[in-house]
Amino acid sequence: MSVNQQAHTGPPYGQPQPGYQGYQQPAYRGQPLPGVPQSQYGAYNGPMPGYQQPAPPQGYFPSLGFPSKGSPVSLNSDTSSLPPNSIGSLRPPPASGAPPPASGASVPSGHVAYSQLGHGDVQNGIPTSTAPVQRPPASQPFLPGSAHTPVSQTSTFQQYGPPPASVQQLINHVAGMTVGSTTVSAPPPAGLGYGPPTSVPPVSGSFSATGSGLYTPYTASQGPPPSSVSEGLPLAQPPFPGQLISTQRLPTQVPGFAPPPSTGIGPSYPPTAGAPRPPTMTGPPLPGQTLAGPPTSQPNHVSSPPPPPSTMSGPHHGPPISGLHGPPPPTHPPQPGYQMQQNGSFGQVRGPQPNYGGAYPGVPNYGSQPGPPPPPKRLDPDSIPSPQLNELPPQQKPRHRIDPDAIPSPIQVIEDDRSNRGSEPFVTGVRGQVPPLVTTNFLVKDQGNASPRYIRCTSYNIPCTSDMAKQSQVPLAAVIKPLATLPPEENLPYLVDHGESGPVRCNRCKAYMCPFMQFIEGGRRFQCCFCSCVTEVPPHYFQHLDHTGKRVDFYDRPELSLGSYEFLATVDYCKNNKFPSPPAFIFMIDVSYNAVKSGLVRLICEELKSLLDYLPREGNMEESAIRVGFVTYNKVLHFYNVKSSLAQPQMMVVSDVADMFVPLLDGFLVNVNESRTVIASLLDQIPEMFADTRETETVFAPVIQAGLEALKAAECAGKLFIFHTSLPIAEAPGKLKNRDDRKLINTDKEKTLFQPQTSFYNNLAKDCVAQGCCVDLFLFPNQYLDVATLGVVTYQTGGSIYKYAYFQLETDQDRFLNDLRRDVQKEVGFDAVMRVRTSTGIRATDFFGAFYMSNTTDVEMAGLDCDKTITVEFKHDDKLSEDSGALLQCALLYTSCAGQRRLRIHNLSLNCCTQLADLYRNCETDTLINYLAKYAYRGVLSSPVKAVRDALISQCAQILACYRKNCASPSSAGQLILPECMKLLPVYLNCVLKSDVLQPGPDVTTDDRAYIRQLVTSMDVAETNVFFYPRLLPLTKADVDSDSLPAAIRNSEERLSKGDIYLLENGLNIFVWVGVNVQQGLLQNLFGVSSFGHISNTLSTLPVLENPFSKKVRSIVDMLQMQRSRYMKLIIVKQEDKLEMLFRHFLVEDKSLSGGASYVDFLCHMHKEIRQLLS
Repeated sequence: MSVNQQAHTGPPYGQPQPGYQGYQQPAYRGQPLPGVPQSQYGAYNGPMPGYQQPAPPQGYFPSLGFPSKGSPVSLNSDTSSLPPNSIGSLRPPPASGAPPPASGASVPSGHVAYSQLGHGDVQNGIPTSTAPVQRPPASQPFLPGSAHTPVSQTSTFQQYGPPPASVQQLINHVAGMTVGSTTVSAPPPAGLGYGPPTSVPPVSGSFSATGSGLYTPYTASQGPPPSSVSEGLPLAQPPFPGQLISTQRLPTQVPGFAPPPSTGIGPSYPPTAGAPRPPTMTGPPLPGQTLAGPPTSQPNHVSSPPPPPSTMSGPHHGPPISGLHGPPPPTHPPQPGYQMQQNGSFGQVRGPQPNYGGAYPGVPNYGSQPGPPPPPKRLDPDSIPSPQLNELPPQQKPRHRIDPDAIPSPIQVIEDDRSNRGSEPFVTGVRGQVPPLVTTNFLVKDQGNASPRYIRCTSYNIPCTSDMAKQSQVPLAAVIKPLATLPPEENLPYLVDHGESGPVRCNRCKAYMCPFMQFIEGGRRFQCCFCSCVTEVPPHYFQHLDHTGKRVDFYDRPELSLGSYEFLATVDYCKNNKFPSPPAFIFMIDVSYNAVKSGLVRLICEELKSLLDYLPREGNMEESAIRVGFVTYNKVLHFYNVKSSLAQPQMMVVSDVADMFVPLLDGFLVNVNESRTVIASLLDQIPEMFADTRETETVFAPVIQAGLEALKAAECAGKLFIFHTSLPIAEAPGKLKNRDDRKLINTDKEKTLFQPQTSFYNNLAKDCVAQGCCVDLFLFPNQYLDVATLGVVTYQTGGSIYKYAYFQLETDQDRFLNDLRRDVQKEVGFDAVMRVRTSTGIRATDFFGAFYMSNTTDVEMAGLDCDKTITVEFKHDDKLSEDSGALLQCALLYTSCAGQRRLRIHNLSLNCCTQLADLYRNCETDTLINYLAKYAYRGVLSSPVKAVRDALISQCAQILACYRKNCASPSSAGQLILPECMKLLPVYLNCVLKSDVLQPGPDVTTDDRAYIRQLVTSMDVAETNVFFYPRLLPLTKADVDSDSLPAAIRNSEERLSKGDIYLLENGLNIFVWVGVNVQQGLLQNLFGVSSFGHISNTLSTLPVLENPFSKKVRSIVDMLQMQRSRYMKLIIVKQEDKLEMLFRHFLVEDKSLSGGASYVDFLCHMHKEIRQLLS
């Protein structure tokens, strides 16, 4: 085989490997192959779908399939009793002297690609060996400007094998490093590193079959195995380029489990120095990546500017490089911000170190016969000439990087969960079950525990003791969405009416009857599952027990057999012991100059005419019971009498805003059907009345006071819809001043930007909650508005804020009207109080969300809608037992939109554990991130943002270090080992750290940050998931004939191709990114224009064109809009256009303009933090 030929990379991704019965091997895009049984876990599909995968250039550690930025990262799992999870190359010890398969041959069935690493070991690195130690001199060549390599060594050393015989072997061996199999024999073929390793060097370009890197299944008893990202580096010592270091490990093959095949792509045998390299670059070059040559010794974070982004999807042909010997020197100083990595922490690969021999790399033999190994020889680093910088071609100067395909991929985890858990219903009968991910579509069957749509926990197996909880640092929290909307196939909670006596409750702790209560004494009493108190069963509720101790009416009563249900509340549960009136909606419209001139006032009035027919109503009612009222305002307030007996509406003006009152009672709140003509007349007149206004100043607090007084007078709860445009600077209570100051960012005073500037609104919020007056706020600012202050009442009453900066009719009308319609129509509970009870041993200690608390246990909300969540943190106050587990009961008392007082109950049972491994096996990262984001976003109110960021990093490092120390089997500290269900914690945490609240870019306003802070605080888990890690879909890959979405890709610029169109959504915006080289036909089909230059980036909707591609893309956009609680703004982004900077901000795996680390760099940083904790 010619050395210039492209290496044959074996069979395509996902081809079944011999000996892998029972595992589904997905084909390249993750589609199952015919005839292969479905596995419990889908495939790790290795490198990005849609990218051609030729063999990588020589700068790769092929064992990993990624260009190393320094030492290789091995996704290396521990070999503990947990079955570890693997993304590494796994092989058996070789048959002695057996040659590897010849060029291009796949592995014969005798040589199944296993290792003695346990089931699922992710071992992509260089494990330790037992060979004797030799120390060459420590000097390393480097050029001026290179980063100094730290020489500090710790006292623990790993041992290496004999050194390579020559410089050429050293270079060759860069490509041949194994990915940490446990064999202590010679290195594998320098190709993919999949065949059985052998002591004889292979024929040029021989490969074994490429595995698809399946995550292995696990049984319930075992739990998911840990996954790990380890570089397999020695504790104090990175290897030299291309050396093999074998780790001696106990075999951890779990009976009945085969290890998964490994991922990765490797080059063929490297050509001799001076020969041109094969043109092999995987996908576009990574920003700042060297195309060829051995790894350089470099710090982790290099401040060199990246080359212009290359966004090709095909292979990149690197130039031939002649005369390259030895590692090129570092060319950049370390970047300020993170210290330079050392001691093998995902850091730079240094040259040979004192007394460390290198492993024998194998002979560079391109003939057909393997040659004999030469005798080991000392390697003198000084004998390796370093090329001068000017000898390197331009692409080669940037540093090496870890290949993003070799680190845990959110897309892969989401796809695996969908394929494994999306087809079966999730039955809630078993205690402590971890539900499918929020990104998976699944049906829920309630059999005694609340659906995950109502409650999700950070862990479903909680530590028995507080010491264990403190040791792990995993927060114990539940994200509760009491009124969540269910899909049509699932049943709404049943409404149970116990008559005048009301629901049956425990005498002592007042918990409500639920499936976990224990009936005793033939059914005459029940023992409370929360506090163990025994209570008499009321006579009307008595029922006999069957032979198992269950009541014979068990299945007839929702409160005995289901996790979620409702009780009709009696008068004792009502304010002032009288049943409530139906709620009211009051629409309060800013009619100042800005609002009228922008066309907003006319738009709102037109929309309300039709929208009032869609007010929420109880299931079978013909019309809504909700009454409506109207107010307009600028510096003064105008109330309208729309009584049905009037021919025309009447207007009453209150100009004394300092002492607000409602000038009329009768005729202000009316039934829509009775007053339809008067209301229509009013809505026609308002835009005309204020058409010529010159009033620019507005009030704000008196508007809320007016609505509150109106609801008080009507003795009902309700909601205010306030449409507001500017900072309230007119003389009135709650007047504000412009205090926006970007100079406070990154100072100790930054927290004041998130705090309200006056306590007036806190007191007003308290009054609103007492009355059940919820405030929804629609903001249309053209400048600073002080969302942090204006939002206080909305936030504390359980309302929603919507913000449309620089509102323009043509571009923002659709979004605003869709938000308004959904906000008016959605299910809301008024005058709500929620309490969370727990079984003995834990208690609810902290709450996050949009609500008010007047004591330590009751969460009060004037309104609670179907999108709002309350996050509750639990702490131990006693020991828990593994046998009885732990229970939560969330009880929500609220008034329905028909004025009915109800109790909604959700119950959940969790397991308890005495082993940390069980805790780590049952965590849910998405919920954990939801909690951590809310915790951090509250922290910025009282602490400097930097302190909040540091605390987040520190807590996550402690969580992962505790796992490493207590659950993973002993291994080199150079390995980053992550628990299987937390392997995405670093990537998601980095997204939270880079978010606008914690790390604002230059164009993020103070109002934006306050708005997002309040928004995230009541988001559910699905919303935070897509908000922090947006969904990126290649539209050009969409199948126009199917209903499905195209497979998502990872959020990184290097995944984008100039010839494609992509859609990115994060729950607030939808971006459509168009590459400069998109075919003309596609542009014509989607935008109706003939060339890239003609695309308008002011479009707010896609043009309706009659062709399959246009229909498909519009249906995808509609589908995404339906899934989100807010209507997302559509933004067209042309490549190399000024809007592209905004779009790039959402490519969260890349470095951000505001200084946020890339995923790869952050993983390195986390590894360093973990190592510091462990040492």
